[in-house]
Amino acid sequence: MFTLQQIKAVHATVKTGADFPRYIQGLKQLGLLHYEFMVTDGSAVYFGADGYEVKREAGYAPKAIARPASTEALRQAIAAHQQGLSDFPTICKQAAGAGVEKWKVDLDNMTCTYFDADGRIMLMEPIPQVEYA
Repeated sequence: MFTLQQIKAVHATVKTGADFPRYIQGLKQLGLLHYEFMVTDGSAVYFGADGYEVKREAGYAPKAIARPASTEALRQAIAAHQQGLSDFPTICKQAAGAGVEKWKVDLDNMTCTYFDADGRIMLMEPIPQVEYA
């Protein structure tokens, strides 16, 4: 099974949102099935087979989650991030400003789902697949 240190090593290879598909591929290779990331404080829970899970403690000071949530603001932030125009701290700040409390990444279905503070789905996006030589 995977460890938090292995996850952090894969995460260290990400510079911008353009690197996200390769990050996901690295997590899949570790055996992750899905994870949930809390925008509020940067904590996360990573899930593997047979109920295995690894928790990451808060990664930054708590952020206020905007209300009401704005799917359009979220779409704009994601689009810029996917083009490599922002780093991870920036997308976290923008997501909080758009009203995102957490996101869930499903590595089987290759989707990323964003939830508002009331637990409602704001947006579900496919994760682009990458080709390796």
